[in-house]
Amino acid sequence: MRPTPANLCACAAAALAFAGCGGEDRRDAGVADRTYTVEVERAAFLPRQRLAQRNALVISVRNSGDETIPNLAVTVRGFADRPRGPREADLGRDLWIVDREPTGTTTAFEDTWTAGRLAPGRTAQLRWEVTPVVAGTHRLTYEIAPAVAGGAELELASGAAARGSLTVHVSAKPARARVDPRTGAVRRQE
Repeated sequence: MRPTPANLCACAAAALAFAGCGGEDRRDAGVADRTYTVEVERAAFLPRQRLAQRNALVISVRNSGDETIPNLAVTVRGFADRPRGPREADLGRDLWIVDREPTGTTTAFEDTWTAGRLAPGRTAQLRWEVTPVVAGTHRLTYEIAPAVAGGAELELASGAAARGSLTVHVSAKPARARVDPRTGAVRRQE
């Protein structure tokens, strides 16, 4: 096909439109390609749970290095049983319903939350309120990163990757509860 002025104008317009997409700043702007050091002070999730019983997953991370972490990111996998792979059409199923995410941490990524900048010596605590909806033994994994994009890395003082896992057994027997006839409030009994 021979280029015509109309084809050249269309190509130039498309190139200009593409160049303007995405705004001015990259997601990894200002994130130095370096390694940050943290300590996972707490990764707690009740190991024995019951269906329909709300529980808290808490992950506390302290910046044990001497540089400010640009945008602490925590990825938690296991709230849902989702097949991974390009040919999987099955959406899977939720194992826990996330009732409340950590405040101010939502990202565009399905399993990732960010806590913002974390100065040296400071601790960020992320808390999820979740309710199990599928009985059985389930495993949650978490990974901690200095940002959602870029070449920076994060490790523990030992040099190991900043990640871990928590195994939980969810009983098929739901938590006992009753409704207060006067107020309508649900009272859970353990």
